[in-house]
Amino acid sequence: VQLQASGGGLVQAGGSLRLNCTASERTFINYAVGWFRRAPGKDREFVAAISFSGRTTNYADSVKGRFTISRDNAKNSVYLQTDSLQPEDTAVYYCAASRNSWPSRFRYDYESWGQGTLVTVSS
Repeated sequence: VQLQASGGGLVQAGGSLRLNCTASERTFINYAVGWFRRAPGKDREFVAAISFSGRTTNYADSVKGRFTISRDNAKNSVYLQTDSLQPEDTAVYYCAASRNSWPSRFRYDYESWGQGTLVTVSS
């Protein structure tokens, strides 16, 4: 499945952005979807994931309570609402799709990746 991530931008600390992940294939609704990020000089890390049904979610401790993942299967889309952004959230954010039903936090469980969208948080 091909994924398109969008919604990144420049925001001040404390601000919000909504990231979007859209797929062209209808089979997207059968995939769990995760968001990962890579900050400058760091490895790619897990942010959040959601099951194919949307009933189960999984968050990294660093974003729990600030970020919310959701999906609208009628629109073939998954969203990441990012609130209370901090400079340490600056990174390229990637969405990824997995045939597993469980919203894994391990990047090796994901077969398809989008191109990434840049989030920059200024202090």
